[in-house]
Amino acid sequence: MAGDDSTTIVSEIQSLLRLVRDVARTTATGFTGGFKKDCIDLSRRVALLSYLLEEIRDFQGDLMPLDIACSSSSSPSSLSELTTALQAANRLLQSAGSFDHNIAAEGTAEKFACQFQGVTWKLEKALANLPYDHFDISEEVKEQVDLVRVQLKRATERYGGQQDPILLLATESDSFQIINIHDDDDGVKSKVGSFTNENLPKDLELVTESTLLKTTHDVQTSPVIPVDFLCPISLEIIKDPVIVSTGQTYERSYIQRWINGGNTTCPKTRQKLRNLTLTPNYVLRNLITQWCTIHKVEHSTLLTNRRLKDSDGSFLDVSIESIIHSLSSQSIEERRAALSKIRCLSKRITENRMIIAESGGIPILVGLLTSEDVTTQEHAVTSILNLSIYDDNRGLIMLENAVPSLVQLLKSGTMETRENAAATLFSLSLSDENKIVIGGSGAIPALVDLLENGSRRGKNDAATALFNLCIYQGNKGRAVRAGIVSVLLKMLTDLNSAMVDEALTLLSILASHNEAKSAMVRAHIIPNLIDFVKSGIPRNKENAASILLSLCKRDDENIGCVIRLGALTPLVELADNGSERGRRKANLLLGHIERFRQNLEHVQVRVD
Repeated sequence: MAGDDSTTIVSEIQSLLRLVRDVARTTATGFTGGFKKDCIDLSRRVALLSYLLEEIRDFQGDLMPLDIACSSSSSPSSLSELTTALQAANRLLQSAGSFDHNIAAEGTAEKFACQFQGVTWKLEKALANLPYDHFDISEEVKEQVDLVRVQLKRATERYGGQQDPILLLATESDSFQIINIHDDDDGVKSKVGSFTNENLPKDLELVTESTLLKTTHDVQTSPVIPVDFLCPISLEIIKDPVIVSTGQTYERSYIQRWINGGNTTCPKTRQKLRNLTLTPNYVLRNLITQWCTIHKVEHSTLLTNRRLKDSDGSFLDVSIESIIHSLSSQSIEERRAALSKIRCLSKRITENRMIIAESGGIPILVGLLTSEDVTTQEHAVTSILNLSIYDDNRGLIMLENAVPSLVQLLKSGTMETRENAAATLFSLSLSDENKIVIGGSGAIPALVDLLENGSRRGKNDAATALFNLCIYQGNKGRAVRAGIVSVLLKMLTDLNSAMVDEALTLLSILASHNEAKSAMVRAHIIPNLIDFVKSGIPRNKENAASILLSLCKRDDENIGCVIRLGALTPLVELADNGSERGRRKANLLLGHIERFRQNLEHVQVRVD
């Protein structure tokens, strides 16, 4: 009977894997419309869960605790809860992936926003309830899941927090039925009265009428944003209003992206645009500023004066609009001059990075990455690197599909361009969901080549980018197949190498991957690692011990090799006097060695 239950659980995990891969394929086909970024973010976070599910599937121990983690008949198992959340995410992505505000029914956008809040909340909750301690999950995958949960929590908060029961009720149905929280008191009371124990979601406590009325009252006391203050594309309050030739006003960054995509019509009216000029709507900007101030609406990124700052903090008498306009000039010299200004302005001042991005500079800069002029390429990639330091700009850069152009520069640009392209990929990969896109773009082989053949600065840039990308389990195999292990081993054995620390750090994060472990053993790396445990600096000792621990896990042949090469004494020394991490790794490895010896003695006794 237990065997049948275990088979059922394995089948359930396989179904979850198929569901996650279906979501990943949805990502590959692309999203459009007003919820494009929401769909991309959600789908990438879901795709990251495949490695967790694969490790659970391959677990050799008892799977039964998964099924009995929530044994009450009124509560779903942890796997069922995750299945429900992933199914909801898949449905939402299919529904919202091509949302068009111009043809959608009134209120649909708000309903989708509520759905995104509820789905992200449920997914984070399901991940929190999985019994991780039962499984032999690698540290990298644990860290990966923790990162996904943090991202989901932040996303839930951005959608309005996770405590609003009205919004959460909306996510439990396949349809988009939702309470209209803007009705008058009588209307709200009639809707509240329709909820009973029977039709409430199973995993939510019963919400009393008084709680719902209090929540409704809190919503009603919030100011209603005038429709004219909302961008017709994003449905968000406008920060930088611009007027197109049809007289309609939009958020600059959204309408600029629309135009850069080759569209020549007004998104709202569908009329042909007579020209592509974007005229600042100063009157509306001032009205929005006044309204936000009067109603105490936080709008911290609203740029009321759009004045650029010099490195000393003083304001510059220069128009960002004129600089960005010059980026599209037919004159190479004028373009170069504008790029040089953007590069300089974005180097240190955060406010400048915000202004340049919100003025529509990113799409133009990404387009200039493919310029045939080398100087233009260098200025453009460096400017994008500077802009990517500001968190919010990374999403805009990714939406403009900058990665393929950055990879091309990484392969064939000048050394300065290659260095800055690598640094930009590192900066973009700080956002966890971007690691998958960058890893699948062909960037890793180019980074490995720069790590081997670049300048000192280029090697450093490549090493930091590769380290960050390889936090994602799926990129480790790509790095191994690109030859990273042999490159890192050369760094360890080259007496003139100044990158031993970087090499050991990269090897320590790769060592949990089976392909990497095999490549390291074939390269005869164990003697080098033991030497570092004996005489390296503290950081190198702990990294070497960490790599040895990964190589010896479930591998008696490697444990025997470590013993024969005299590693016991330096490991005991590290366990007694090393850093906290070094002591932990050394003790774990000594534990594997002791069990290996006991097994040998047991076998010997049986033979005798």
